[in-house]
Amino acid sequence: MNEAHFGVELTEGAESDLEAIHNYIAGNRSVDAAEVLLDAFVDKLSTLERYPERDNVPKELEALGVREFRQVLLDPYRLIYRVSGEKVVILLIADGRRDMQALLERRLLGR
Repeated sequence: MNEAHFGVELTEGAESDLEAIHNYIAGNRSVDAAEVLLDAFVDKLSTLERYPERDNVPKELEALGVREFRQVLLDPYRLIYRVSGEKVVILLIADGRRDMQALLERRLLGR
C-alpha cells in the first residue's frame, strides 16, 4: 500500500518565530536547552509528512467558522499550518499562552 508523503515547509514568518523562540531560550536558559527544543520542533514537524489532516483546527479559528488551518502541539507551543496539495505549509509557531485569538486573526486572517 502506498501512503501519501507530504513535503513540509516553513513560511518566512514561521522561520522568524522559530528563530525568536530559539534565541529567547538560548538567552534565558541555555544554548543546550534551545538546541533540544529546536530538535523537538524538527521531530514534531516531521510527523506532518504523513496524515497532516489528522490534527485539529485551532479553536479560535473554528469559532469564526475558519477550518482551513490546523495545529500540532508541542506544549506550550502551537504550530499552525495549512495543507495545500501535497505540501504542509507552517504559517505560525507561537507560545500558546499568548493571546492566540488576536495573533491568529492578525497573522492568518489579516484582520
